[in-house]
Amino acid sequence: MAAMAALRAMRARVLRATVRGYGTAEFPQEKPQFPGASAEFVERLEFIQPNVLSGIPVYRVMDRQGQILQQSEDPQLPKELVLKLYKTMTLLNTMDRILYESQRQGRISFYMTNYGEEGTHVGSAAALDDNDLVFGQYREAGVLMYRGYPLELFMAQCYGNSRDPGKGRQMPVHYGCSQRHFVTISSPLATQIPQAVGAAYAIKRADANRAVICYFGEGAASEGDAHAGFNFAATLECPILFFCRNNGYAISTPTAEQYRGDGIAARGPGYGLLSIRVDGNDVFAVYKATREARRRAVAENRPVLIEAMTYRIGHHSTSDDSSAYRSVDEVDYWDKRDHPISRLRHFLLRKGWWDEEQEKGWRKSSRKMVLESFTAAERLPKPSPHLLFTDVYRELPLHLRRQQGALLQHLRRYRQHYPMELFESGGEPPMEEAEETQVQP
Repeated sequence: MAAMAALRAMRARVLRATVRGYGTAEFPQEKPQFPGASAEFVERLEFIQPNVLSGIPVYRVMDRQGQILQQSEDPQLPKELVLKLYKTMTLLNTMDRILYESQRQGRISFYMTNYGEEGTHVGSAAALDDNDLVFGQYREAGVLMYRGYPLELFMAQCYGNSRDPGKGRQMPVHYGCSQRHFVTISSPLATQIPQAVGAAYAIKRADANRAVICYFGEGAASEGDAHAGFNFAATLECPILFFCRNNGYAISTPTAEQYRGDGIAARGPGYGLLSIRVDGNDVFAVYKATREARRRAVAENRPVLIEAMTYRIGHHSTSDDSSAYRSVDEVDYWDKRDHPISRLRHFLLRKGWWDEEQEKGWRKSSRKMVLESFTAAERLPKPSPHLLFTDVYRELPLHLRRQQGALLQHLRRYRQHYPMELFESGGEPPMEEAEETQVQP
């Protein structure tokens, strides 16, 4: 009887506590217990306004005159490394100018410059380990250049000549190099984002102590691939750095017409990503942000989103005329007042690590190097047409052998109508194989 009385008393206490709103251990009332969100209950109807929070700040280390703002934030890079940063940025700028003019003269089919964005390439590349895997979009040539990719191969790819590792199958500026862990660039926008997440997940499972960095522009962040990639990376806890170059324009569309939120970094917390916004024209700020992001990604298996604020000084590509959608004065401001190369040059001059004579000498010698590689690339023949059929299948399937045989017959019959002297000889299938797979009329 006493036990029954005690049980009834306990039930009464639980009931009174529930009525008062305090809940029970099994059903607490103070916080929502819904899976998928962390929040509090409120009793007032109120929608969240998009501008309720102030803008995400932009991290920087030095001002436009190359002066370090807080000594505690100075990365204290050695002179040799800072000079490598500067020389890579200026060499990239020189290569851009020569290849851009080459396209305008009809010597190559297409080109995309990196004017104004050199600091994002080189600052991030310097912060990575050499074996970290890079997925680029198509404006990251400086990353590959920093890793030692030779000028001759940049030129070979743009000319599609016999030295091109891609054997002339891709349009210009679609570089790739497995030895330098740089995945070949593909044209479709944002496809590299989910691919990079898959690679990062594989690295995590292999416990390889590596990171993946995936570059893209703010325009690509509007693609569905970006949202899928962010979500997969966060839920699978992948060691990946999402590096967004926010250069103000997605081809001809300004950011004001692309999105209404606070840039790209603001999206990170919604996916569970560590996020930071950095001054992309400050090579030291980019270096420090990328270095710390990489450390966290590898040590904690956490994806990180970096939004590098910069400005695209050049046209989107040689197919674009940016004067149709922005003023000359706007471009001139960024070119003359807030350029990553001039900012780093100011720093070097302040430190006494560089002077005007060295500047003139380096500009002259770097231009000579680019022109020599350019001239040599232009003289080389195109890859053999028969390489069209290689490098996909280990054993060439019948339908491709038939096509190869048809091409061989056609070129032999109508050779005088094609500039075969411009192509490398060799690579033809044996005559008997061509006869076996010839197409009957």
